[in-house]
Amino acid sequence: MGLINKEEIAKAIRSGKGINIDEILDEFKGMLKEVYQTASEVELTEHLGYEKYTQSDNPNYRNGYNEKTLKSKYGNIDVKIPRDREGSFEPKIIPKRHTLIEGTEDLILSLYTKGLSVKDIRNHLDDLYGYELSEQTISNITEKIIDVAKEWQNRPLNSIYPIIFMDATVLKIRVDRVVKNIACYLMLGITLEGKKEILGIWIGENETSKYWLSILNEIKNRGVEDVLIFAIDGLNGFNQAISAVYPKAEIQRCIVHQIRNSLKFVSWKDRKQIAKDLKTIYTAPTENEALNNLEEFNSLWGKKYPHIYQSWKSNWAELSTFFKYPEAIKKLIYTTNPIESLNSNIKKRTKSISSFPTIDSAFKLLYLSTQEVLMLCILCEKINGIKQKLEIGVKFILNFVYFFKILW
Repeated sequence: MGLINKEEIAKAIRSGKGINIDEILDEFKGMLKEVYQTASEVELTEHLGYEKYTQSDNPNYRNGYNEKTLKSKYGNIDVKIPRDREGSFEPKIIPKRHTLIEGTEDLILSLYTKGLSVKDIRNHLDDLYGYELSEQTISNITEKIIDVAKEWQNRPLNSIYPIIFMDATVLKIRVDRVVKNIACYLMLGITLEGKKEILGIWIGENETSKYWLSILNEIKNRGVEDVLIFAIDGLNGFNQAISAVYPKAEIQRCIVHQIRNSLKFVSWKDRKQIAKDLKTIYTAPTENEALNNLEEFNSLWGKKYPHIYQSWKSNWAELSTFFKYPEAIKKLIYTTNPIESLNSNIKKRTKSISSFPTIDSAFKLLYLSTQEVLMLCILCEKINGIKQKLEIGVKFILNFVYFFKILW
């Protein structure tokens, strides 16, 4: 078996000859070919029970080779797999009727997760790696993830989540031959250990409090007995749905959503100043001071924009929840940014897809995307040292808060 010589590569670079990457890749593919063929020969020897060119009483014997082209992320690799006279030999390293080398399916799933269509993946593999797979083969590979995703969707959940973020994103999905805007619901939980966990993905007709009620009942049936805080946007009826299933839970309405709604009907020339004056409300150190600032805001802008004050006042019970908690918890719950960020990443992966052919196709892409995004979040936390802060600082605070909630 040929080996890539490091000294020869270094010598070529120093002499200014450069490196021919195609030659190195061909060398590597040659090495893989020898590995697969040698391994298959060994497998057949074990199956027959005697070495090549030796006498044996076994009526079964070697019977030439089957030629096949393996498809890998390095390109096509032509190999010869030995066969036996009786046809009872079942190679394990390259099973019969298999032409994809391990790792190729992972590559296809990775491309699918990035939002590439089945057709785009086929073209990508052809352009970059020089082999073609049928759209049906690629579709079959991605279909394998459905069973895994459904098992994940129905898994038991923790009994307690200090914080749960709830939101929905809209995708275009073909239903009954008609492309519709379909709401895809997501729940992101923070565990007692301070770790992020996606509780599930649900696909419904549109974002309604009634549908959220069914989702809340589902997570309760999957083991969630208590939630300290739900961080939500401003959907009407959201609070009633939560109170019906988790009556002791507190609700924090997203401040960012509230500000957006407040500025919706404000003239352009007033927007900057109103946003600045609203900031004095939610950045106040105490709830009493925040209420005073709200009244002062009303004295300044109440006559011109009465709807802003009325909205903040009527929703104050849910907008002001975060004032009860330490700074670390405040920053975590006063917006739904953690789940908004998740939805933003999903949008990036689906923007190239005009519409999904089925609900299942949307579900499997959502599953793969959320799992990848969550893994990236965990990796970033490790790199930046945030994970340690969550596990030590936030864990202590959340347990502390939950303990006092029980006492209350």
